[in-house]
Amino acid sequence: MERIALFTGTFDPFTIGHQNIVERALPLFDKIVISVAMSKLKHAQEEIDARVSAIKALYGNEPRIEVESYSDLTIDLAKRKKARFIVRGVRSVKDFEYEREQAEFNKRMGGLETILLFAEPGLASVSSTLVRELKYFGRDVSEFLPNGSVVSEK
Repeated sequence: MERIALFTGTFDPFTIGHQNIVERALPLFDKIVISVAMSKLKHAQEEIDARVSAIKALYGNEPRIEVESYSDLTIDLAKRKKARFIVRGVRSVKDFEYEREQAEFNKRMGGLETILLFAEPGLASVSSTLVRELKYFGRDVSEFLPNGSVVSEK
């Protein structure tokens, strides 16, 4: 049976921290589905499509990575993709507590195992929220983004 994992998030934007988690998780699985969570209340479809396209471009040469958006429960996406695992990155105790609760729900409701990868020390402070805020105030955020990525203007 193929080992398929989901890596889910809003990825607003997809940072070098996210990239690092994907690269470290890839040897553990046959396939990783990077799944951009949609909230029609928060983001326009164009924003979601742009994020999906940017992440696809980043991993265009890696056949074991698939990128798409979704707007339902992660457990429902996992069922469609035949995924048995969820990969999550953890930067702090706060992240750990949140992920532990989510893992319990996903195990109970969907039979999914959650694999937590701890952020590398140099990346623990990188967050999409921080990158968006720096960009808003006109700062160069390129060091926090994978090569060639951009942060959309909102």
